[in-house]
Amino acid sequence: MRKILFLTFCIVFLNGTMATLTRAADFPPLISSIRMSPPVDFCGEPVPLDNQQVYEGLEKELLLFAWNRSQVILWLKRTGRYMPYIEKKLRENGMPDDLKYSAVVESSLIPHIRSSKYATGFWQFIKSTGIRYGLTINSVIDERRNLHKSTEAAVSYLRNLYSDFGSWTLSVAAYNMGESGLRKRIDFQKTNDFYNLYLPLETQRHILKIVAVKMLLANPEKYGFHLTQKDFYRPVRFDRVQVDCPRKVPLPIIAEAAGTYYKTIRELNPEIRNRHLPPGTYSIAIPEGSSGDFYARYGTLRDEWVAEKQKEAEIKRIKKAKKRKKAKKRKRFYTVRRGDNLSRIAARFKVPMSKLVKWNRLNRKKTLYVGKRLIVRQ
Repeated sequence: MRKILFLTFCIVFLNGTMATLTRAADFPPLISSIRMSPPVDFCGEPVPLDNQQVYEGLEKELLLFAWNRSQVILWLKRTGRYMPYIEKKLRENGMPDDLKYSAVVESSLIPHIRSSKYATGFWQFIKSTGIRYGLTINSVIDERRNLHKSTEAAVSYLRNLYSDFGSWTLSVAAYNMGESGLRKRIDFQKTNDFYNLYLPLETQRHILKIVAVKMLLANPEKYGFHLTQKDFYRPVRFDRVQVDCPRKVPLPIIAEAAGTYYKTIRELNPEIRNRHLPPGTYSIAIPEGSSGDFYARYGTLRDEWVAEKQKEAEIKRIKKAKKRKKAKKRKRFYTVRRGDNLSRIAARFKVPMSKLVKWNRLNRKKTLYVGKRLIVRQ
């Protein structure tokens, strides 16, 4: 019996090992997969592989990415969801398709990602630049997390940078480090060739990372990544509605009007930062096909919620008013007149003399003087 169990174990183990080896064999050896030869370009601008530092730098980024297989697989899968829109906007603006790989390096195509410098979203805008290019960024809405709004802003920014620098490579470098900083280095070093400029190491690596990502994602099979069409995440389909909020409205009201869940509304609208929308009008994405009678349902639910909140507010107001009235009634003041004493005052207000003494911290042995103000609780 022991021999049978042992043989069974060996067969299962060997089969599993062979399967693992077979899967591993699908990936070419790293050393061969990172060998490069010209031409390599970014946005049609040649990458000088004959420059040893450039070659080594690109090889390093390609090696690191190719080794991190799980990350590359996630990149590839996310491109199915997000790249169609990015490619469309670049095409509409007559800009190189290669610019789409910048978003992968910037954010790994994750809407909520934030850098140590507080750059946020798909295109990693810092707050000031995002606002400059028309993004709403405040305590309620952060459109850097919105694929459509942030991509439009990034396209405008990159287009302006290209008109300033005349090179897409320099434009992306300026996007990374700031246009004024790049301009100063170009003027000081007297060259506008990116690959011969001494720039911050982060920016030098940034361009090479984008080129490496392009090489991987444009030809994944070469590096052992064999995905079928079903493996890619599908683009999110949604309807867009204009939501009017006369006062603060909780997102569950919008979710209920759309026939969906609060979580779904948050996921469709990553730019929304809170559980409520303050007074105003907002463009909200809701599940595809749910906009038909959304406005009727939303209007009813919103008005019911507003009425309920107004009723609650009125109840609170009445309670507070009653409390103030009660407090005012219970606490009265009396000014001592000529001929008054504690017993007469206590009898007049029908309160125990001991209470009167206590409320006013009086000494019974001392005479009350005319004009003294006494507290009388009833």
